[in-house]
Amino acid sequence: MKTLEKKVAVLGSTGSVGTQALDVIRMHEELSLCALSAKNNVEAAERQIREFSPAFAAMADPRAAAELMLRVADTGTRVFAGREGIAEMIASCGADVYLNSVLGFEGLFSTREIIKTGKTLALANKESIVTAGELVLRAAKRSGSAILPVDSEHCAIHQCLRAGEHREIKKLLLTASGGPFYGYSPQKLEKVTREETLAHPTWKMGQKITVDSATLMNKGFEVIEASRLFDVPGERIEVLVHRESIVHSAVEFSDHAILAQLSLPDMRFCAQYAITYPDRLPGRTEELSLAEIGALSFARPDPVAFPLLALAYRALADGGVYPAVLNAANEEAVHAFLDGKIRYPEIAETVAQVYESAKPLSVPLTFKQIYAADADARLAANEVIRRLEIQERKLSR
Repeated sequence: MKTLEKKVAVLGSTGSVGTQALDVIRMHEELSLCALSAKNNVEAAERQIREFSPAFAAMADPRAAAELMLRVADTGTRVFAGREGIAEMIASCGADVYLNSVLGFEGLFSTREIIKTGKTLALANKESIVTAGELVLRAAKRSGSAILPVDSEHCAIHQCLRAGEHREIKKLLLTASGGPFYGYSPQKLEKVTREETLAHPTWKMGQKITVDSATLMNKGFEVIEASRLFDVPGERIEVLVHRESIVHSAVEFSDHAILAQLSLPDMRFCAQYAITYPDRLPGRTEELSLAEIGALSFARPDPVAFPLLALAYRALADGGVYPAVLNAANEEAVHAFLDGKIRYPEIAETVAQVYESAKPLSVPLTFKQIYAADADARLAANEVIRRLEIQERKLSR
């Protein structure tokens, strides 16, 4: 057996990060796909099964699972259905590395099940750490499961920290592209469209995370995630707008030395690093030429035009259920925006209203309380959205 040979399970295999993780496996003969999961994209899952021949597959939607079973009955892949099926697949597949790229809060379920195996979790589902970070990290410590971040920013910080001790950290520097609306005033943001919001300048991502990048909510979530993953308080995490998306984040150490990780914006690099850690396989993605880039720029984000970033820092400080409330309200608001129910500025308005109405709970929290807070926040967010829709209809008459 080759030293670097690894069996990989990809959860959320039909999404943006999941398909790029499969690209990594496709590029390296040392890696093999032993299991995959998806929500309900049967056609994409069938194509992946026929190409990679995994022993196991699972669909979160039971009806999609039933259809997939029929489609791949001529293969050796065993198909599981629903949450129970996903849990059974995770427990049965014997992967060396589980890459969790399930979208949204739903990914917390897969994170919890993966941690039970004690194997490596390559985590692209930031909501697991944002909403229930302390509980997840505690469970991982008990089981011996290593959590390796796949987000480009946290992957970068993880690499930079290999050069120093935790006690030597002065500050974490999280870079942000600034999204499509960098430099916009609040007045100009009033009129932006769905299509403009989805036109990210440097990254190719799913619609939800692209909207989050435009509002800087995604960067706020990454502040919370970085604080929990690397045990650094929020006041020592700085966000810098870096339009070129070449410096993926950096660490300032106690002697004022700053170490940064640079590469072209390609999530396949991050997925490969997490899957093959602590080793590195040869790169198959495009090589960075600093001479061609020429110059790199950095600036501070505008807190007035992008208020959700400040709200994320507040949620980190408030702790308890507040990060889960923030995430749930944002998920509902973004979906409403994508569905044409609310305008771009009303995303932040919805999230802020739900956050202010949330009630704190005593700590330590349980997963049950996190799930309950998530459900309550979604109900509250949809009530705000309903009121905004009614108001919009009145104004348009």
